[in-house]
Amino acid sequence: MDISEVPSQAKLPTYFGDFEIRVFHEKSTGLDHVALTLGSMSGPDPVLTRMHSECLTGDVFSSLRCDCGPQLTASLVAIAKRGWGVVLYLRQEGRGIGLHAKIQAYNLQDKGMDTVDANRMLGHPDDARDYQIASTMLSTLGVQEVCLLSNNPDKLVQLSKYGITVVDRLPLVAGVGEENREYLATKVERMGHLIEMDEPD
Repeated sequence: MDISEVPSQAKLPTYFGDFEIRVFHEKSTGLDHVALTLGSMSGPDPVLTRMHSECLTGDVFSSLRCDCGPQLTASLVAIAKRGWGVVLYLRQEGRGIGLHAKIQAYNLQDKGMDTVDANRMLGHPDDARDYQIASTMLSTLGVQEVCLLSNNPDKLVQLSKYGITVVDRLPLVAGVGEENREYLATKVERMGHLIEMDEPD
């Protein structure tokens, strides 16, 4: 197992509800990942689950270049409404390339490249994320069947590969605007994401 045997844990009251926070230390990378849980992880239905990759610019600074911040908020709202679920907050900034490279990619996008070509120009894959740590976290929480909040088919494939059953997928479209419309369209057209966006007025 590549995580600390006993994760740190505490209550975390939020605007969305009274969650529990657990921090999982990944030994191989030295990174700390978070599971934010509400209610029972045993169901009765598949656990509503969001695997959310860290996005400093979107989650903290409310950047309009992506939809990450609104997706995180929408996930917490959906879990609170259902009454149980989990957000896995994964330290995979910039689709796994890190903050430094992500901002370099932003600079290339400012010059006309899309998000895929910018990553490739810097020598990075389109998406460097691996979700084995997420599956380990879910298993540690006792979660084996999930209803996944995601637009990314690769998350379903990887979770299944690592032994987590994805019973259902719910789309998570939030925060679409003029500043990120082309970025999201690129994820649909070049990365296979399942995002239905309204046409601009």
